Amino acid sequence: MDDPAAPGPAGSPANDNGNGNGNGNGNGKGKPAVPKGRETFRNQRRESEGSVDCPTLEFEYGDSDGHAAELSELYSYTENLEFTTNRKCFEEDFRTQVQDTKEWLELEEDAQKTYVMGLLDRLEVVSREKRLKVARAVLYLAQGTFGECDSEVDVLHWSRYNCFLLYQMGTFSAFLELLHMEIDNSQASSSALRKPAVSIADSTELRVLLSVMYLMVENIRLEREIDPCGWRTARETFRTELSFSTHNEEPFALLLFSMVTKFCSGLAPHFPIKKVLLLLWKVVMFTLGGFEHLQALKIQKRAELGLPPLAEDSIQVVKSMRAASPPSYTLDLGESQLAPPPSKLRGRRGSRRQLLTKQDSLDIYNERDLFKTEEPATEEEEESAADGERTLDGELDLLEQDPLVPPPPSQTPLSTDRVAFPKGLPWAPKVRQKDIEHFLEMSRNKFIGFTLGQDTDTLVGLPRPIHESVKTLKQHKYISIADIQIKNEEELEKCPLSLGEEVVPETPSEILYQGMLYSLPQYMIALLKILLAAAPTSKAKTDSINILADVLPEEMPVTVLQSMKLGIDVNRHKEIIVKSISALLLLLLKHFKLNHIYQFEYVSQHLVFANCIPLILKFFNQNILSYITAKNSISVLDYPCCTIQDLPELTTESLGLSM
Repeated sequence: MDDPAAPGPAGSPANDNGNGNGNGNGNGKGKPAVPKGRETFRNQRRESEGSVDCPTLEFEYGDSDGHAAELSELYSYTENLEFTTNRKCFEEDFRTQVQDTKEWLELEEDAQKTYVMGLLDRLEVVSREKRLKVARAVLYLAQGTFGECDSEVDVLHWSRYNCFLLYQMGTFSAFLELLHMEIDNSQASSSALRKPAVSIADSTELRVLLSVMYLMVENIRLEREIDPCGWRTARETFRTELSFSTHNEEPFALLLFSMVTKFCSGLAPHFPIKKVLLLLWKVVMFTLGGFEHLQALKIQKRAELGLPPLAEDSIQVVKSMRAASPPSYTLDLGESQLAPPPSKLRGRRGSRRQLLTKQDSLDIYNERDLFKTEEPATEEEEESAADGERTLDGELDLLEQDPLVPPPPSQTPLSTDRVAFPKGLPWAPKVRQKDIEHFLEMSRNKFIGFTLGQDTDTLVGLPRPIHESVKTLKQHKYISIADIQIKNEEELEKCPLSLGEEVVPETPSEILYQGMLYSLPQYMIALLKILLAAAPTSKAKTDSINILADVLPEEMPVTVLQSMKLGIDVNRHKEIIVKSISALLLLLLKHFKLNHIYQFEYVSQHLVFANCIPLILKFFNQNILSYITAKNSISVLDYPCCTIQDLPELTTESLGLSM
């Protein structure tokens, strides 16, 4: 069976404006495109930005998506029927325990706490069936008691309120004990191993437990200015509880890592791996901190080491940069159509033109001399540069255009307008001490004939331009935290007795690394195995791991529309798995690099050993534009929308598809 996640055709644009009809040709009929000048090409680009052939990539660079989107990704569309089951379990229990006719939202806070305490007491029963019903009632509270809400905003509000209330009553600790029991449940594992196909019914208890814990982590992790003081205190307590070992137990993230390795080893094929990965990612983000917290830690650590403050925040710089859209129609046009006739080529002008058409805007910025001052040229310089201007007129003409637009023909006259390019890269350049030493070593060998080792101050005998270059390099000299850490390690190796043992602060990153150290290779291999199984170009194999255990229904679809819905759900399921693993690895690498450079190198080493780089390239070995523009979601089935509105009849329109 072919991989259901392989992206299909992205579709055709709504109307044909002469710039493509979905077949990749310049004019929609396979004929060579006729150049019409710079303004025409820019108009064509504006028209094509809204089409499927060359869309504008718009996204927000951050730790995660919006709050509602992150909550909706927890549930597959196959689980939508369980929302009603959760509500029914809560209402049955609520009516037997609360004699008043009031609803949950009408109760006083003390009465709500009393009811939650009763729920936790009823969790401690022997019967799995009764325990599951009580757990579903708790899940309904964490989901926002949507049966009493009128809008999605109300559902999200009461979900946060109930999650803080549940945490304050000790619900997370109670569910953690139940999770340990389900992980060690050998009967469920052996039952799943005997089945030819594992379905969503085999992971019911685990999915309920993980859903409650994920909702609590995600809702408590979210910070808002209007949060009361008690919620902020609970958030810090919860973060500490998840970060550090309590009662001689390992951090919570290590338990989830062990679930991942157990799933990949084939001992527990019924584990809902998507929920495990999402919870693991959010726990690491909550305990270690996101990008903003990471930047604050970096500033704090540089101050402790006596290093100068950072000139900028690289994450904020990246946020201000435009998204790079693939120049589809530029590549679809042949290079021969973009280049001038061979009779008009001078030297390497043609190859230079072809090279520039494929470069991004940052590469074009690099064509300018960053250290050249804008001074008026003399008459001799103008005469000597005349031939150069005639030779480079094509390149200059290219520089005036947007890099994603095909260039005009060579006979187009050179415009007098000049585009004001920013000088240099969007971020400040950084120069290492070794770069300065290497530059001076080459310069001294060239002009003097001998070197002075690591001396970067003596410039006797070197020409004036070398002095200016060294001055510029020193202005941008950057000493990283990693340089200091490596230097300290070298000194400890040279004098282990006199310097004594290094004092390592017990930070959340250090505690997590110490817990992961002994099984780190297995953790990385397991994550990459799941990532390989979720790759859109991978094919289903009999010996590969089954990552669809928590999305496939117990009874397979019988109609075409149901099959289409399941196909969308499977593609969405794989996308969420890829997102969670990639975000988790990026977060771990960034925090371990800040904590100690050798921890970062050790994790990177095992990622390379596990063929992480070929796996990443596997994702790009496809029609990447179709992959990133494919819509694998059905908005009416997403949480919390599906809990407020009645589910529409299953049609091609409700699925957002066209037959």
